[in-house]
Amino acid sequence: MSDNYKQGGLRITITIAFRNIFRNFRRTMFCVVAVGIAVFFIIFFSSFITGMLQSINEVVQVFELGHVRAVSAQYEAESEYSPVQYPVAEGKGLAATLERIKAIPGVRAALPRIAAYASLQESVVKHAALWGMNMNEESAINHFNLTDKNDGLMEGRYPEPDSNECAIGLRFAEKTGLKIGDRIPLKTVSAQFSDKLWSPVITGIFRFDYAKWDQETIIADFTRLQRLLGLDDASQQIIVYADSPELSGRIARDMGAILNADDVVAEWRDQYWVVMMNMYEPIYFVMYLVFLIVACLLIVNTITMIIHERIKEIGMMGSLGMTRGEIVRVFFFESLFLAMAGATVGIFFGGILTGIGQFFPVRWTSFTGGESTYANIPLATTIFLHFSVGNLIRSWLMGVVVASLFTLFPSLKSAFVEPVEALRR
Repeated sequence: MSDNYKQGGLRITITIAFRNIFRNFRRTMFCVVAVGIAVFFIIFFSSFITGMLQSINEVVQVFELGHVRAVSAQYEAESEYSPVQYPVAEGKGLAATLERIKAIPGVRAALPRIAAYASLQESVVKHAALWGMNMNEESAINHFNLTDKNDGLMEGRYPEPDSNECAIGLRFAEKTGLKIGDRIPLKTVSAQFSDKLWSPVITGIFRFDYAKWDQETIIADFTRLQRLLGLDDASQQIIVYADSPELSGRIARDMGAILNADDVVAEWRDQYWVVMMNMYEPIYFVMYLVFLIVACLLIVNTITMIIHERIKEIGMMGSLGMTRGEIVRVFFFESLFLAMAGATVGIFFGGILTGIGQFFPVRWTSFTGGESTYANIPLATTIFLHFSVGNLIRSWLMGVVVASLFTLFPSLKSAFVEPVEALRR
């Protein structure tokens, strides 16, 4: 038998290990289920966190910075007040500047925006954010409703170019009791520090599924707001969208040569929340390891019990000519097969959940207590699980490798069992 074993080599070692996993069905199932649950949760939380990161990236790109944003240095220093008296590319002409930026390779669109604060008259809501945008051009680039992937318009229409009209968010309309056809008497401050009274007609109500905009934003046409605030042929911000977000670095450098020397050009990847969430990735990895380690402890305990129960069997294997290394490999491959089976079960159910979940949004308000709890975070009201074949493969490998490494140590214990001593027991 020893000669036959020597001729079979590693193949027979693997065969013995494979057959051993069926010797105690209940114990095998416990190990498989433990690793499977751990890998399942790794896939779920990984897809959930990736979906959350993508939501933050999308909010930053759509509502705040685009892929690249240019403002004046004075505006950047006082950005919390949204001052309109500091135009970007001052003295260069807005139309000419936009054309030069659009000519940069990889630029998909260059759009002017204005952000200001307004005080409301005769309203329970006293303050609002006033945004000047060309919604026809903006909607051709972005999906403003982050859940339904459309322009976000629920009723009516967006303001016409150079019109005395506006659109308001759904939550804003609910708080104020305003509806389409009503006027909003408001006051804002121009670039010359003069008060401007304005009563635009509400032509549309939108829902972007982004709490901050839905609760406090009034959208007006850019040209109308530009003239109202005395910006002449200038803009407070220039928002640039690239063919790919990865091109933002090069485009930002090229824009620096077009704008004034003291203008500030920022990429979406430099935004505070994007940087901070990416810094947390090592913490997420540690969380995944905790799930696996807990599951691996069950396999370690199981392999230790198996070695204890098979003392005589180990002695017999040694007396028949198996070396200590070969005995270790039998138990190691046995634990490896358990880890592979568990990881496969985990990615099967995890893949199904995330594959289906990517089409159905998860609404934060269902477990955060309301939209106001995170209104200042650039995070959509809903997020989507992120399905990725790469994530399934990584989770499977992570489960198998970590479980195998943990079970290597109890497997080594079998190498120190003396055949003669084992047969006496």
